[in-house]
Amino acid sequence: MMTAQQYEESLRKLNFVIYMFGERVANPVDNHIIRPSMNAVAKTYELAHQPEHEDLMTAVSHLSGKRINRFTHIHQSVSDLVKKTKMGRLLGAHTGCCFQRCVGMDALNALSIVTHDIDAKRGTKYNERFLKYLAYVQENDLTCDGAMTDPKGDRSLPPHKQQDPDMYMRVVKEDQEGIVVRGAKAHQTGAVNSHEVIVMPTIAMRQEDSDYAISFALPSDAEGITYIMGRQSCDTRKLEQNLLDTGNPAFGGHEALVIFDDVFVPWDRVFMCREHEFAGPLVEKFASYHRQSYACKSGVGDVLIGAAQTVAEYNGAQKASHIRDKIIEMNHLNETLFCGSLSCAAEGHKEPSGTYCVNTLLANVSKQNVTRFPYEIARLAQDVAGGLMVTLPSAADFQSPQTGQLLEKYYRGNSDVPTESRRRILRLIENLTLGTAAVGYLTESMHGAGSPQAQRIMIARQVNMKLKQRLAKKLCGIED
Repeated sequence: MMTAQQYEESLRKLNFVIYMFGERVANPVDNHIIRPSMNAVAKTYELAHQPEHEDLMTAVSHLSGKRINRFTHIHQSVSDLVKKTKMGRLLGAHTGCCFQRCVGMDALNALSIVTHDIDAKRGTKYNERFLKYLAYVQENDLTCDGAMTDPKGDRSLPPHKQQDPDMYMRVVKEDQEGIVVRGAKAHQTGAVNSHEVIVMPTIAMRQEDSDYAISFALPSDAEGITYIMGRQSCDTRKLEQNLLDTGNPAFGGHEALVIFDDVFVPWDRVFMCREHEFAGPLVEKFASYHRQSYACKSGVGDVLIGAAQTVAEYNGAQKASHIRDKIIEMNHLNETLFCGSLSCAAEGHKEPSGTYCVNTLLANVSKQNVTRFPYEIARLAQDVAGGLMVTLPSAADFQSPQTGQLLEKYYRGNSDVPTESRRRILRLIENLTLGTAAVGYLTESMHGAGSPQAQRIMIARQVNMKLKQRLAKKLCGIED
């Protein structure tokens, strides 16, 4: 298993093509805006080497029998699924943001199931290819970016009817050596911190869309791949000399649009090619796993709740009954998020491939809660913090000889607490609910792993409504 330092050095060897603010980024590892997101991934390597976290952060490979980082593991039991949930909360609490490796882990597990199913029906050898690739990922402890979301263009049209056919990733050429693909993947969290990119279809496909039913893996710096970084609220604060105003200076998350411009993929890296009827099952399996992964939000919630309690004490308001009640409500909502992820893990089952998968219904219920509860937790945290959270002057003003002493005097709360400590906790709450971390805590809670409506559709499909009707009719004496 790699250490955090080895992970950082491994990224330095990659030749990414990255653009941000209209310019190419020559050195993403040391870029002040990108670096915090890399630090968050590095934490997944660091904790794996700490004895107290070994049980959650590592597992024994079913391929090699070696101990590996759990982010490269294929779930072999319900216990593995439960540990995945607990690992997510642990890392969310340690970073206060998205740590980015879940999506690759979920892609690996989904492909371990679906490649087996394709082979069983079509007589292909995708699973054999996949297992060789998996062994490579495990042996080298690689971070994988799971790339599912296409730009989609006109949402009312299927892929093959789009005015621009590149709105969904597609095969444009095929020969004995492999395939050539063209398209893009949007909202790719941690893409420039990954060694590999694993591409999957984004929706169920019909026969007419067969060219779009593809899945493959490539090195993240493969020729023809370009990354364009997205903007975040308050992102340029990371460029300032004094990082106190960032709230969480060490950690963060970042997204990119990943463009594939006629990229060659060798056959040994292709896991689906035109088997259109398996695009939907792959999307469903991946989505179920990834909706479970949002246990990480309960870890970030732990940080936000701790910050709310701290700022209440710094403000001298911790004994007010309404403050105590709000903190209780925040904890109630946060633990409910954790319960949802645990429940879909505990009700997991074994697939024909041998991989254990979460309960799809409960995974979607869990993620539906995630689209709502973090927003209420954030609202309550802002309520407890007070308006100073968004009117606090800059760190430069506190350092100014003209204004510094005045700000120290008038922004003091509890006399036993330094003004700087009050400023730091307020900036952390701002970061988690409004700033760069809000992308990972709030907006990602809403749209990550599919929109809220996507989960509602899956809930409707998975619920056995006929059974519920039979139970009701039986109790009141109705005979069909």
